[in-house]
Amino acid sequence: MPAEPPAAGRGYFITFEGGEGAGKTTQLERLALWLEARGLEVVRTREPGGTPGAEAVRRLLVEGAAERWLPSTELLLVAAARDDHLARLIRPALARGAWVLCDRYIDSTFAYQASAGGLDPARIHALHEVVLDAPLPDLTLLLDLPVETGLARRHAEGASTRFDAREQAFHERVRRGFLDRAAAAPERIAIVDAARAADDVAADLRRQVTVRLGLVAP
Repeated sequence: MPAEPPAAGRGYFITFEGGEGAGKTTQLERLALWLEARGLEVVRTREPGGTPGAEAVRRLLVEGAAERWLPSTELLLVAAARDDHLARLIRPALARGAWVLCDRYIDSTFAYQASAGGLDPARIHALHEVVLDAPLPDLTLLLDLPVETGLARRHAEGASTRFDAREQAFHERVRRGFLDRAAAAPERIAIVDAARAADDVAADLRRQVTVRLGLVAP
């Protein structure tokens, strides 16, 4: 059933999640253009990053050797970037009624640092609930595809980060972490088959937003 309308004057918060090569960035832009064509203000952003300070932390997280940081250190870096991101971009945008579309957010932290990195999920939950008071998205679009497919796409793009360099087993744990999160919160997280053609994925995402958030096209 559709999500409850946001509080008066507040926009919707939609996050895009998935493993490497899932096409999140491309699909976020396509959905943003579709929403803007309906007269909505859309803010595009990403994690880690989204603000100058958070982007500086992002470089620490994604550059260098795969084993550069312990999962616990990654968690603290992600939290520092998210704190700045929430305060300077996400909360102000939602407060003025904009729709915020974010490439990665809390579910990535659980998938990468807990499911794949081995941290206690309760530790991540406490950090985000007590320290950051981080809001959950109104809708999370999980772009799911086989690990081999995603990594092959990344290789074809010539993209490379610390996380791309991790072993396949790591990425399998990431995927399982995302799917477990979706199974635990089906009312918030929509699983979308990202192995299909980009046009088919985009159409599915539009349908999810329409049905789950009650968006009526003019």
